[in-house]
Amino acid sequence: MSSRADFGQHETKDVLAIRKELEEGALETNFYVRLLGLKTFDTLKLFKKIEAGLAFASFTRLQRNIGLTQDQLGEIVQIRRRTLGRRKQAGKLEPTESDRLLRTSRVFGHALQLFEGDGVAARTWMRSPLRALGNISPLEACRSELGAAEVDKVIGRLEHGVFS
Repeated sequence: MSSRADFGQHETKDVLAIRKELEEGALETNFYVRLLGLKTFDTLKLFKKIEAGLAFASFTRLQRNIGLTQDQLGEIVQIRRRTLGRRKQAGKLEPTESDRLLRTSRVFGHALQLFEGDGVAARTWMRSPLRALGNISPLEACRSELGAAEVDKVIGRLEHGVFS
């Protein structure tokens, strides 16, 4: 993955909105869906959106928010380049692809919480290999639900001052 300089010092409006909610103590349940451009935070409605397949625009929105190239995010959510091209033309992801995209958004959202809305710090941490994850990055771990759960555990330990 790239260095910190590649994602610049400018925050997206989505990351800024999450930072503001963190500062105000008004973080919505499922707040991380904002990183996908979704407007509903209701779990059942989100479940239905995932089952129907998210719009390709959600992929592009998370790509911008997390500071990855299309190919890099495609690799994390396990969508091949040619398939991404077809999804872009169709304007929609498949349900399993949507679920993996949501998982990546959830973990990045939790990293934003850990770093109190500092998107640059969260992006840097997400790209850095961690000993607690067998020397892979949290982003790489997001390739599976088990890996994402491990990242969430590491975040939980860090939030409680237990260094991993």
